[in-house]
Amino acid sequence: MISHSWLAAAAALALSSTVAPPALAADAPVAWNAAVLTRAADWYASPDARRIADSVLSHQSREGGWPKNTPLTDPARRGADPGLANTFDNQATTLPMAFLARVTTATGDPAYAAAFQRGLDYTLAAQYPNGGWPQYYPLRGGYHDHVTFNDDAMIRILDLLQDIAAGSEPYGFVDPAQRARAAAAVSRGIDVILESQVRQNGVLTAWCAQHDAVTLAAAWARKFEPPSLSGSESVAIVRFLMSIDNPSPEVVLAIDGALAWFERSAIRDVRLETYTNAEGQPDRRLISAPGADPLWARFYDLKTNSPIFMGRDSVAHDDLADIERERRMGYTYIGTWPSVLLRKR
Repeated sequence: MISHSWLAAAAALALSSTVAPPALAADAPVAWNAAVLTRAADWYASPDARRIADSVLSHQSREGGWPKNTPLTDPARRGADPGLANTFDNQATTLPMAFLARVTTATGDPAYAAAFQRGLDYTLAAQYPNGGWPQYYPLRGGYHDHVTFNDDAMIRILDLLQDIAAGSEPYGFVDPAQRARAAAAVSRGIDVILESQVRQNGVLTAWCAQHDAVTLAAAWARKFEPPSLSGSESVAIVRFLMSIDNPSPEVVLAIDGALAWFERSAIRDVRLETYTNAEGQPDRRLISAPGADPLWARFYDLKTNSPIFMGRDSVAHDDLADIERERRMGYTYIGTWPSVLLRKR
């Protein structure tokens, strides 16, 4: 029998992911973000929910996807560029599908069920044969075509498909054949996660935020997002692997390797401080703080495991202070992401 120190943490994480947050009051303002999934079950049959669902339908592309960074509570503008849709970035497509599933369950309206099904067909069609998902589909070229863990895009897809495959509420209306398709896609997704995990001298470590769609090598995204080991995106990957019932020995090894890498890669005795610089501008810096809670860099060198701080000039630095202030304030280079996985080990 396998015995691992992370099993208790996995159980706690699974419980926290299945227990719904407190439901919002029926008269609480509605904004298009993850909070639209936290309403009381009967709210999804309300006129307000149906109005929003109709608006969500107006934004669905002919391929079946949805745009990012768009308030789907407002109807699509006439003449809106359909090319802005069709992405999984920033909760696009997965969040609309999860919302429509709740309205479908509450109302039984076939229009919402059909839109959800189109979204599911789109999501399954976007999966690469190796099991990964690009950021955009149809493909656009460039880094958008990489297998995209960045900002947890692929893990959100897998979480959604895993719930659909299980027939968990609110996905009980999905028929068995579609649930089987979702389950097969999740299985392929797990395969590509295991295959893309970076090894250093044969030792399993973590993942890059994006991997080449063919070779699965760590790959560039934007100019300040280099091929590297991710102290951020790797956390959601491990959480997903921990959610798998009866994990295979390969999944167990992947989790153990990543958790050990998080332990080795912690940045200790420093604290991230926001302050006002000599020009009167808000800025960030790392300062000495013995005994402070550990931090992790978003990017680590693939060979040395040294933290990387990179601005728009694509030059790697070992100090946050060496990149431009605009990036220091406009991007998260360092954080506490793995702490939730490690504190219960």
